[in-house]
Amino acid sequence: MSRIGKLPVNLPAKVTCEVAGNVVKVKGPLGELSQVVDPDIKVTVEDNVIKLTRPTDLPRHRSLHGLYRALIHNMVVGVSEGFEIRQEFVGVGYRVDVNGQLLVLTLGYSHLIHFMLPKEVKAQAAEVKKGQNPVLILKSCDKQLLGQVAAKIRSLRAPEPYKGKGIKFVGEQLRRKAGKSASAK
Repeated sequence: MSRIGKLPVNLPAKVTCEVAGNVVKVKGPLGELSQVVDPDIKVTVEDNVIKLTRPTDLPRHRSLHGLYRALIHNMVVGVSEGFEIRQEFVGVGYRVDVNGQLLVLTLGYSHLIHFMLPKEVKAQAAEVKKGQNPVLILKSCDKQLLGQVAAKIRSLRAPEPYKGKGIKFVGEQLRRKAGKSASAK
């Protein structure tokens, strides 16, 4: 058995799960998510516990078993607690302004960058204290969408290896390179 796939997914209070054919719908206080599951994987809900079973031990079934269990678990956590990603803007003059679903980014280019967020993702700019870098906080109940949006924002100005300037995730360790060294004569 898959070590991940065989684990049951417990439903917290105020979270409901419906299985209709091969579509799993999870509804909670923070929203509603659905996932299409491969027809070979069977999903059952009993006593606030979601269990997934696979028909055989073929490599394809083993990998799908763990995958769909992880996706359903992320849906349950998302609609009950939600997910959050923090991004730090490192560089002189780098900043972010949040106007509803529109981000206005100043990233050292000759122009501003306007980035429209999906309606499922909420953003806020943390207060900037003197001597600290601006931080953007992204929140959503959909972990997959949140990760894609954060990666897209990061790609607008990825951190460079010499000074570390760019957009990085809070807590991310960057591989730094040594710069030019003075030649000894």
